[in-house]
Amino acid sequence: MSDAQIPDKPVLEGLEAKWDAAWTAAGTYDFDRAKAAEVGRAGVFSVDTPPPTASGSLHIGHVFSYTHTDVKVRFERMRGKTVFYPMGWDDNGLPTERRVQNYYGVRCDPSLPYDPDFTPPFEGGDNKSTKAADQRPISRRNFIELCERLTAEDEKAFEALWRDLGLSVDWTQTYRTISGDTIRTSQSAFLQNLDRGEAYQALAPTLWDVDFRSAIAQAELEDRDQPAAYHRLGFHKADGSGDVHIETTRPELLAACVALVAHPDDERYQPLFGTTMRTPLFDVEVPVLAHPLAQPDKGSGIAMICTFGDVTDIIWWRELDLPNRTIIGKDGRIVADAPDAIETDAAKAAYAELAGKTVFSAKKRVVELLQESGEMEGDPRPFTHAVKFFEKGDRPLEIVSTRQWYLRNGARDESLRERLLDLGREISWHPDFMRVRYENWTNGLTGDWLVSRQRFFGVPIPVWYALDENGERDYGRVLTPDAASLPVDPTTDVPPGYTEDQRGVPGGFDAERDIFDTWATSSLTPQLAGGWQRDEDLWKLVAPFDLRPQGQDIIRTWLFSTLLRSALQDGRSPWSDAAISGFIVDPDRKKMSKSKGNVVTPADVLHQHGSDAVRYWAASSRLGTDAAFDPQNPTQIKIGRRLAIKILNAAKFVLSFPVPEDAEVTHALDASMLATLDQVVRDATKALEAYDHARALEITESFFWTFCDDYLELVKERAYDQTDVGQASAALSLRIALSTILRLFAPVVSFASEEAWSWFNEGSVHHAPWPAPIGSSGDPAVLSAVGEALIGIRRAKTEAKVSQKTVVAVATVASPHTAALRSAEGDLKAVGRIETIVFEDAETTAVTGIELAPQEA
Repeated sequence: MSDAQIPDKPVLEGLEAKWDAAWTAAGTYDFDRAKAAEVGRAGVFSVDTPPPTASGSLHIGHVFSYTHTDVKVRFERMRGKTVFYPMGWDDNGLPTERRVQNYYGVRCDPSLPYDPDFTPPFEGGDNKSTKAADQRPISRRNFIELCERLTAEDEKAFEALWRDLGLSVDWTQTYRTISGDTIRTSQSAFLQNLDRGEAYQALAPTLWDVDFRSAIAQAELEDRDQPAAYHRLGFHKADGSGDVHIETTRPELLAACVALVAHPDDERYQPLFGTTMRTPLFDVEVPVLAHPLAQPDKGSGIAMICTFGDVTDIIWWRELDLPNRTIIGKDGRIVADAPDAIETDAAKAAYAELAGKTVFSAKKRVVELLQESGEMEGDPRPFTHAVKFFEKGDRPLEIVSTRQWYLRNGARDESLRERLLDLGREISWHPDFMRVRYENWTNGLTGDWLVSRQRFFGVPIPVWYALDENGERDYGRVLTPDAASLPVDPTTDVPPGYTEDQRGVPGGFDAERDIFDTWATSSLTPQLAGGWQRDEDLWKLVAPFDLRPQGQDIIRTWLFSTLLRSALQDGRSPWSDAAISGFIVDPDRKKMSKSKGNVVTPADVLHQHGSDAVRYWAASSRLGTDAAFDPQNPTQIKIGRRLAIKILNAAKFVLSFPVPEDAEVTHALDASMLATLDQVVRDATKALEAYDHARALEITESFFWTFCDDYLELVKERAYDQTDVGQASAALSLRIALSTILRLFAPVVSFASEEAWSWFNEGSVHHAPWPAPIGSSGDPAVLSAVGEALIGIRRAKTEAKVSQKTVVAVATVASPHTAALRSAEGDLKAVGRIETIVFEDAETTAVTGIELAPQEA
């Protein structure tokens, strides 16, 4: 029995701080490694927790999905599993760099020297209106130091909010995606990919963000509707017999045109296949070719292939073996040097008017030149179409030719793709239909995974290149570090067999300056958290993990990439189960996102309503199901708060009834309640085993309100009266029920359950054993029938317009369960203040009449 004092008036306020401090001091959620070693892998429940982007801000969707995970984790802990529940911070990548640029008013210029006394021009605010030209250029090292400073502060704020929410995370098991251990792990995994031939480098067309100045992978794309216009241009037949008109949205790429293409079955253009045309304005001879991706019903049915206007251009260029005449540079401007195919003075002069211009300005000038030459027919025809953007970018992506690093992902390897699909089928998906999204993504891949980025704050790609006698990179001689020397930064470290004075000189070496895409590191979260190659004993205890919880929108990025890395490294899936949460939508059923401006930050909601109320709201939604959230009227959260308060008050009330030492359950109504509770335990357990936390909560809550509104009211008089032979039975049954109810609620209503538990128990409810049916021999029909009768008595008094405390001389109760009602006759009389009850057999339970006792004046 606990010595804790039950407050006179239990309240929710302050419980978060009180119990977070207590849990931390007691190590309540710490991973018990000694116990894990004793019970082995089968006795451990390990979670590959999503590492939130520390440079962002947590929103209500994070609270939603992380609560789903926490409910399952708390359930497994109470079931006796040794829980490994770490938390990571996703620090590196483009979002962090952008936040640092805006927060401090700086931008990175790797050519600048390090300034040990640097002070940023700003500190705080988002400064989003600041243009890049107004940001102070600083060295790469200074920039990285600012990234590390800001992410460290962001992580503190995130942890504080997670603690407020009551996540039962082991805060001694945290990792960062940019720490020394992380860099070592990420670099080691990549070098093993390289040794096995799974990583390679290639010069190829690359989707490019001109603002971030970095390559973008397929998984990071999103389509956005943008205004555009068709421009009808006349290409000249080589024999001078007339023009062929194409319609294009990218006239600024005319100088990069390498061919015209039409569908092989298009009779209009079949006579032209194998002939050549001359481009308008630049007078370059290009072939007319056939390809099945050409669309006869789009525009004029014949298109120009440019290097490169869109992803289809890349396919045509590769499959038709065309030349590369890229004219857009990494800065998004037209490059200075015209393609070699532009030969005439007039064509060179036209190109010179475009050189150095942005794509927008170049388009405008090309249209003017084409109109002046008469080679554009009519005015541009406006329309709207989908354009590819980097998901965090502001301008449409361009396609430039760059040398990048890739990981094989099954796009061009049938056997690897089938292996990834097989591993996906081995995973238990919750809900199961989310597996189809994974399979659709895997089957729809068009290229290998581009993992290099031209940025600064991230994991360095650990290679150097030997330089030939002319000081040029020899890409066939990639230099790699010894495993023991990891982590390395090639821009400051030296490859084996070389010295620093050989950097950048003929016959020496040059550093790879690119970093890994953030997903290339995040795809290793099981390895990062689980101690792969750092703590092999830990790795054997937790891997493969039991659970990967995450949002549905990153199945294509995080889930796929993690499964890929595990398949390449270990030939297995990284987890047994994947739990996929739905989206949070606003009252108009629109997904909440920063770009829509409808995101709700959770701190205010938690402080206003209490964490248990917010946890209740989150747990009320099933996995994979979108949930609406209206911050102006958060109905479910208010219901959750009412429930949490009721738990405290009900516990205080139950604990006011003394339980004799020799108490036994002897009363039919008590046994019936406990038998009903036994079934609740079975059903809630089954639901939580199947990752259906919403069903478990619904079952438990429904019983709890029946317990409070019916059973507690029915037995309170008997439980008070220590002269009643049934007092011990009632008091014991109430105490058993309270203990069970608190444990059933503990995974969701975690603070109130812990508070109430502490009033009569030692230790935490979150380490108490999950309830099991006690095997009550009672008949559940008794509680059900008596509850219906109680409702009828209350209704009859209400209809008679008298107080519920009014004494009733005679009540007539009709029911098919008269025997059950007679077994609880005393309790019914007490709660209804009834002197005599007449029972009649009937098909349904109802109070058919009441006769009020004479009332005092």
